[in-house]
Amino acid sequence: MTKADGLHQRLAVDIGGTFVDAVVFDSATGGWFLEKSFSTRDNPAHGVNDAFNRLKIDGSTVSSFVHGTTLGINTVLERRGVVTGIITNSGFEDVFEMGRYMRDRAEMYSLEYNLDPPLVPKRRRMGVPCRIDASGKELIPLDENEVFNAARILIQKWKVRSIAVCYLHAYRNPVHERRTAEIIREEWPDVTVSISSDIVREYREYERTCTTVINAYIQPIFKNYITDLDTRLKTNGFKGPFYITRSGGGALMARDAINIPVHTIFSGPAGGLIGSSLISQLLERPNIISVDIGGTSTDACVIRDGEPTLKYEAELENTRLMIPTYDISTIGAGGGSIARVETGLLKVGPQSAGASPGPICYGKGGSQPTFTDAAVVLGYIDPERFLGGELILEYGAAEKGIEDHIGTPLDLTAVEAARGIFDVALARTVSAIREITVEQGLDPRDFDMLAFGGAGPMFVPLVGRELNASEVIIPQAPSVFSAWGMLMSDLVQEFAQTFVVLLEDIDIQYFKEEILKLTNLANEGLERDGFLLPDRLIQCDASLRYFGQEHTLEVPFYDDDTLGELCERFDALHQQRYGHTMPDPIQLIHLRVRGIGKNKHPEIKKAPTRLNGKATPIGTRQAYCFAIRDKTEFRVFLRKDLKASDTIEGPAVVEEDTTTLILHSDQRLHVDDFGHLIIRGENKE
Repeated sequence: MTKADGLHQRLAVDIGGTFVDAVVFDSATGGWFLEKSFSTRDNPAHGVNDAFNRLKIDGSTVSSFVHGTTLGINTVLERRGVVTGIITNSGFEDVFEMGRYMRDRAEMYSLEYNLDPPLVPKRRRMGVPCRIDASGKELIPLDENEVFNAARILIQKWKVRSIAVCYLHAYRNPVHERRTAEIIREEWPDVTVSISSDIVREYREYERTCTTVINAYIQPIFKNYITDLDTRLKTNGFKGPFYITRSGGGALMARDAINIPVHTIFSGPAGGLIGSSLISQLLERPNIISVDIGGTSTDACVIRDGEPTLKYEAELENTRLMIPTYDISTIGAGGGSIARVETGLLKVGPQSAGASPGPICYGKGGSQPTFTDAAVVLGYIDPERFLGGELILEYGAAEKGIEDHIGTPLDLTAVEAARGIFDVALARTVSAIREITVEQGLDPRDFDMLAFGGAGPMFVPLVGRELNASEVIIPQAPSVFSAWGMLMSDLVQEFAQTFVVLLEDIDIQYFKEEILKLTNLANEGLERDGFLLPDRLIQCDASLRYFGQEHTLEVPFYDDDTLGELCERFDALHQQRYGHTMPDPIQLIHLRVRGIGKNKHPEIKKAPTRLNGKATPIGTRQAYCFAIRDKTEFRVFLRKDLKASDTIEGPAVVEEDTTTLILHSDQRLHVDDFGHLIIRGENKE
């Protein structure tokens, strides 16, 4: 990679639990380069600023900036949001707390199970007289005096800084919610107001309320962060569009994200899946399991026919969210995950050492052994070349920490204990992947695996070996692959409307008229953001189910479809997913329109080729091979020295400045035309 110095640079920054990743692409020269800096949990902007400084670029040369952030999700997980209140219909103040009967799997049969206190306690939930029915008709007018009184109590008595407004059936008619917001903003302009009809236009009162509350809870913090970052960018000369990645893929303008930050709450993993989709299409491998292993967590997602699986409901801290998001299985196991012995059993994660103090080997005061410490002891990471030699790791301290905390209690050597840490992390990762494959009727042996994140290349070849995956693919710059994927983001506008009607009771003209209403909203938004008609793409889906079912399937609808063809497509999808169809009538629950503004994507160039296909190692070192369950000699290669058509037989180590690939003795590696590393087992051709 070469440093970009043209006038058309595109910048992407992804904040993770341990590192801030930054990637710059120069469309004039085709050059791109990356930087990493440590995350700063207390003030995320500091980590981003450090990444900017390390990039040493002039903001006036940057044509666009795409940002993925964990600010929203961390605010919720750590309960650091602002004091929030709820205004809803009289008599429905407790919907948010009553919710649905849900228990964490680990607490399913616990007699002492207690939910965490709700983000908004009862005293900050106010009801006002008003009512809209399910058809959108007003039954009881909005009592504006009661709205004023409710807001006054919340703001003056309970010191609320943000208010969530969620009325019954506002998805059909938002007039009461909009007037409520006007009243509050006129009198208290410094208080932020989130109304459900601006965030999610779908039925289900509890989920819609939760989504609105989370939006209100994080909005002031998110707004301050984005506004401050935008000011810093402009001070540095940046004048281009500022995007935030969406939880369900694509990006939205930062000014829009400020109003609906809940749609960015899972934006970090989304960048990697955007990149995974591109790699899937580029390499003509339609079925891929993407595995992103960072500093604090592992995120896995199935990609079928070149597209990640989308869903429209997520869960965060026992709170249901109705937002488009990728169907990701996440476990608390990453490079910084802490290993410990509890009641004689070895456990890894979900607690993480983070960037500060970090693993023991960082020498920053960490005292608990982590996955990274185990990797050092197993010989996978060269202490002298970590982060390109920027941070010298302390092998002796890592070895002693693992021996004291894991080895001695379990009567194991340091190497055996480190191997055990990898075994436990492997079992957890394999279990997470089986949840999104085997439990969905999919065979992981029919999929390739794409490994990225700082620890992905080191660990996923082991996962692929365990699952007998077809191939493991290591992309270019895997440690910053999520940021790289963000460079490939298109702008996305999502619109939905609830109907709950049998398809046999409507005609195709009514169906298309309703789609046209949502399509017009999408086109208006794309036009406002500067996308011409040739650069727009409109996708339509119908959420369908058999009458009497609870859950729906998302079925694509095309311009020339009939309702009969839509039903046939639903039956086929139901057969594929559940193994059967039903004679019951089909019910339309939601219509969804996704407006996409196509950005110009950076061109992916082919890598130089070596005719004899033989790379030269820079040396050897002892490391642990899981194929023979013992330490042996590994040849060491530098990735920058590899060329297309090179092949390497395991055991081997391939080092980059920001990550390390481990190839076990029953695996071999091939470099493809684009410089991706393709790993196959000895029984795979």
